[in-house]
Amino acid sequence: MNSRTYLFALVDGGGTVPPELGMVRRLVERGHRVTVLADESMSVDVHATGATYRPWRAAPNSASCRPEDVRYRDWECADPFALFRMLLDQQFAGPAPGYARDMTEALDAVNPDLAVCSFFAIGAMVAAQARGVPFDVPFPNTYLLPVPGMPPSGLGLRPAKGPITRLRDLTLRTMVLRQWNKGVPELNVLRSSYGLPPVEEFFDQVHLARKHLVLTSAEFDFPARMPAHVRYVGAVLDDPAWATTETWSPPAGDGPLVLVALSSTFQDQTSCLQRVIDALAELPVRGYVTTGPAIDPTDLKSPGNVEVVAVAPHSHVLSHASAVITHAGHGTAVRALAAGVPVLALPHGRDQADNAIRISLRGAGITLSRKASPGKIASAVQGLLSNPEYATAAARLGEIIRRDAQTGDLIAELEEAAPRKPDSSVLA
Repeated sequence: MNSRTYLFALVDGGGTVPPELGMVRRLVERGHRVTVLADESMSVDVHATGATYRPWRAAPNSASCRPEDVRYRDWECADPFALFRMLLDQQFAGPAPGYARDMTEALDAVNPDLAVCSFFAIGAMVAAQARGVPFDVPFPNTYLLPVPGMPPSGLGLRPAKGPITRLRDLTLRTMVLRQWNKGVPELNVLRSSYGLPPVEEFFDQVHLARKHLVLTSAEFDFPARMPAHVRYVGAVLDDPAWATTETWSPPAGDGPLVLVALSSTFQDQTSCLQRVIDALAELPVRGYVTTGPAIDPTDLKSPGNVEVVAVAPHSHVLSHASAVITHAGHGTAVRALAAGVPVLALPHGRDQADNAIRISLRGAGITLSRKASPGKIASAVQGLLSNPEYATAAARLGEIIRRDAQTGDLIAELEEAAPRKPDSSVLA
């Protein structure tokens, strides 16, 4: 195998970090040269992979996952149209010139065979295209872009069945694309400054990728008519580097162990965590709450049967757990299922409702509102623990997730020869 040079351009999306850096670690272990352009909040984790780290300088750069360092407060946005504007202004179109500038400097310094660009780093894709460097885009979740047969993302919708729900999807997809396409003028100004022709739709830039690498199982996602460059390559089930420990022991006691793990980024989840803890206080269980780097464990009040810690290796905890309560971020959800553990999902936003509906439709868990009362949460946990069908369904889906994670398809796709040639004529 010939050693290749890779440049990753990554943005700290919380749960996206472990699978994306799992890609990096695997390439380094196979002898490739890898440089990662990323937020300061990711620097320790990048160094842990053995890759070379470069910080964003012109682009936005998160110092940590703590609330004071959050770039945009999407949980405060009740108006979906205002949310789209926020995402475009603060994450996608607005900062794209900064991402492009940093990426151009990194490309010239590293001269990679292949770039791997976070979905958030639209400007990095522009720079790679302008330099004639092929780029892939990883999706560390289900497939997010609009495709025929897939319900619109972010709403937790079931797949369409019949003319009414197909019309629903078409209408919603049209409305959503109209909002995203408000970023096209800014994107085309940037593309023009790099000598590239204009695009018609905002996601055309993402579709110029060599491949879209979907880091989940096709059986976990909903079936749809995918573009030819989409590859399902299996989930990356790694723990975050900040959550690894040499030893871990389960809490004392004989009751079922219930792991609680909400987002590793701040999504205003403190009150939800407290209601979950209050619910577990009513049950004969051992609650084990990991707050992650965004929440201070001392902000929560816990009874004697619930232990609250900042971090723990979920791969170890899950081998002892009987249920998981989570916001339904993709990473936590698929790791729970891979361990055969049923899930109580409390979606907070982003792609979480989509993950939750995929779990509940397969019978592997229950979904409640993030505002559910302690009583409703306790009742749902009792349901998961008392009905073995949930665990059976989780184990069935988990077997598929583990199988796909072990195929080696992810690295095979990344190592596939990528010709170095300009592709700016694609849209001409």
